[in-house]
Amino acid sequence: MNDNLSKALNDQLNFEFYSAHVYLAMAAYCSAESLDGFANFYIVQAEEERFHAMKIYKFLNDRGRRAYIQGMGDPKNDYSSMLDVFEHAFEHERIVTQRIYGLSDLALNEREHATIQFLKWFIDEQVEEEAMFDTIINKLKRIDKDSNAFFMLDAEFSQRVFTPPAP
Repeated sequence: MNDNLSKALNDQLNFEFYSAHVYLAMAAYCSAESLDGFANFYIVQAEEERFHAMKIYKFLNDRGRRAYIQGMGDPKNDYSSMLDVFEHAFEHERIVTQRIYGLSDLALNEREHATIQFLKWFIDEQVEEEAMFDTIINKLKRIDKDSNAFFMLDAEFSQRVFTPPAP
């Protein structure tokens, strides 16, 4: 693996940690709105992002490269509604997808086959992430002012847990 690809993977590792930070800020907003199920949803999402970061960390180490941990900017903390939170999360996942595609393109150009294979997992993960957020946004738009449906969704999200995928 050349230095350029190693640096790009390090950048993504740090962006995954930043993504966890983004989702924790969203969880804090949900908690402040007394929507503990939605807060749990984003806490679990943050756990997933940290898992993704550590997956890259381990891959870099396995390839004889060093992981570099860097600082991160402040995430958005205030939203106008739960729909607004999910729309921002969806847009964030779209950015992650484009970053993963960029890494994949770089690995292809470098003919770095181990990295190409490694990134396939992330590409598949991004398809799932974007589909999940799109589905939730559509549900939130449909339930609009139906408070019963909204609180049922909140209760559903309180049951969400993170189970790391098997290796």
